[in-house]
Amino acid sequence: MSTTIVLLNPHAAGGKAAALAEPIRQWLSQQAALVSFEIPNTAEQSRRLIDALPHGSRVVVIGGDGTLHQLLPSVMAGAHTVALVPYGSGNDSARALGLYGLPWQQALQYGLSGQASRVDLGLAEFELDDLPATTIKAKSVPFISSFTTGFDSSIGLRALNGPKWLRGLPRYLLATLRELANLRTWHVQVTLDAALVHSGEALFASTLNTRSFGAGMPAVPHARMDDGKLDMLLAGQFSVFETLLMLPRLLVGKHLSHSKVRNQAYQTMTISASTPLPLAADGEYLGLAKRIKVSVLPSALAVVAATD
Repeated sequence: MSTTIVLLNPHAAGGKAAALAEPIRQWLSQQAALVSFEIPNTAEQSRRLIDALPHGSRVVVIGGDGTLHQLLPSVMAGAHTVALVPYGSGNDSARALGLYGLPWQQALQYGLSGQASRVDLGLAEFELDDLPATTIKAKSVPFISSFTTGFDSSIGLRALNGPKWLRGLPRYLLATLRELANLRTWHVQVTLDAALVHSGEALFASTLNTRSFGAGMPAVPHARMDDGKLDMLLAGQFSVFETLLMLPRLLVGKHLSHSKVRNQAYQTMTISASTPLPLAADGEYLGLAKRIKVSVLPSALAVVAATD
């Protein structure tokens, strides 16, 4: 018999999510007394709780993109329905699901009783280049919002390590400006569905499943989570000055017309780099790799979205 569990990540939003614990406990006692409420201290503890659930249960996650990302393997393994109460730094998954900006009470009500629909996920496969020889390097990482390489991933790492008091888009903009001081490109070969689409220098070669990344930057405004495809966003060789000029266009979704920017939908992408690329999934830094394969997993996740 399926069940419902609510998981609060107390470390989300720089630790501010912990303040929700008592209000949520009181709300649940009045509105959904039979629902289990847990505050695991680590992602591993969260995964153990999910792994113990009956097949096809409902998991309501209170946190951000990173919180949801870390729980995807367990959610998928149990064929669970997942719901999100957005309380993170980026919240791009919540934006795509129509949940961003809702009071937590309303988002939680959606999570508990809302109708689920199926969305696509992405799967990134690679071998990490920056681990000791005795360590298992092969990785297979599902993601719901974005998989980034190059400059984008370096920004994500800076944002994760940025000042705790700064949240959302300002946090990512500060990380971008700091990363510009170390701007570089990588020589890559990129194929989409077995066709070579780029061979040369690139600032990044990233993938979007949602319309935005980096706390609301409209990277691929037409992207959909239910079309059976992912969207590549690739930027060629940019100077610091060109990158600074591009940023305002990216913030309003006008960057796709730039001659050095390429966007294309695909089902399978491969990236081969001459030097290791920094990687991140849903804003979570993964490490360095030279060869990457990214594939769409159509309708792989049952998720609750907001309805009018």
